[in-house]
Amino acid sequence: MKQVTQTLRTGEINIADVPVPALQDSFVLVRNTASVISAGTEKTKIDMGKKNLLQKAQARPDLVKQVINKLKTEGISKTLQTVSTRLNAPSPLGYSSAGEVVAVGGLVEGIRPGDRVACGGAGYANHAEFAAVPKNLVVRIPDGVTDEEAAFTTLGSIALQGVRLAEPKLGETFLVLGLGLLGQIAVQLLRANGCHVIGTDLDPSLVKLSETYGATGLQPGSDVINACKELTSGHGVDGVLVCAGTSSNQPIELCGEVTREKGRVVVVGAVRMDIPREDYFKKEISVVISRSYGPGRYDPVWSGLKITFPF
Repeated sequence: MKQVTQTLRTGEINIADVPVPALQDSFVLVRNTASVISAGTEKTKIDMGKKNLLQKAQARPDLVKQVINKLKTEGISKTLQTVSTRLNAPSPLGYSSAGEVVAVGGLVEGIRPGDRVACGGAGYANHAEFAAVPKNLVVRIPDGVTDEEAAFTTLGSIALQGVRLAEPKLGETFLVLGLGLLGQIAVQLLRANGCHVIGTDLDPSLVKLSETYGATGLQPGSDVINACKELTSGHGVDGVLVCAGTSSNQPIELCGEVTREKGRVVVVGAVRMDIPREDYFKKEISVVISRSYGPGRYDPVWSGLKITFPF
């Protein structure tokens, strides 16, 4: 089958011929009909691949720390071999797709061949002709929803988890920082919860798009702090969803200035998080980092379908 891969050492993107993934007992084999390119996560991964080794190390000090720990426990030779293998191995891209079930494992219930399903999970719902996905990361597509629409399910769930953590209440006012795909979905979810929404982004066209979903848009260069005060009678917004991606600490600093006392800040995107004590301490602002699509994410037991969490 055909699959989109990236070589981490060079950043080169290829369409590779690889074997169809083997079906395991708790997995579903899906023939993909649509997959979504995540402009944030995947672009970051692609850009990382294009950096030289020194730039990679500077951008990911957490991985450098892992390498150092491995050197201490396993020695230079084995560590270098592991790093080289990882950098040269083709890495699959994609984590949100939809398609038709071809086969199901023996432990899978409620899903049959021929069903249309939405799939999620990095390393599973890849940009490929076929995908083997744990049952916990597969859901049947309702009638009336196209495969192209359903392919956005995982991305939608990321925005939904951020909104859930923000605990929006009827009549509250939220600021959405960053109006890419996740930000636009977050705007709509907050509006559906009966909230007033203020949206801002560096791209004027994205600000205008958010206005079509009911947000009060603040164009680049706007005085966000004063605008939030004016729109909340001086109290500050009840919460902020940070859906931006940047190495700057400016979004976190801004959150502290615009959020009311005991307000909430939920970080959905990847931003620097040197939290300034003054505003956050004085106002007792709560800060939560959203774990992608929620409970089970990064849990190998759950994603491997050993258990199902009682949500």
